[in-house]
Amino acid sequence: MTAHVVTTHGHGSKRSLVIGSALSILLTAIPFWLVMTGALSSPGATIATIFVFDLVQIVVHVACFLHVDAKSEDGWTLLSFLFTAIIVVITIIGSVWVMYHMDANMMPT
Repeated sequence: MTAHVVTTHGHGSKRSLVIGSALSILLTAIPFWLVMTGALSSPGATIATIFVFDLVQIVVHVACFLHVDAKSEDGWTLLSFLFTAIIVVITIIGSVWVMYHMDANMMPT
């Protein structure tokens, strides 16, 4: 007797995987080119541009490869992903804040 397993979540189409791969390569190559050629005049502008490209690449990976959207599993996947992201951001900001204040208050001047 064999049982058939029915899943309600999709694994994406070949088209979304190809688009995600192309965007990922492009979003990696452009910041690499910016750093290697020194196309932007200031290091701060280069860092800010790379940060923006990184954020866009995170969205591409989540949408194209992880298939997290409001439709899958009635939105619970998206809700749990957002909760995890908020906890990670709070942890990182809190850690940086604590380290900054430890450095400012503990180091001799």
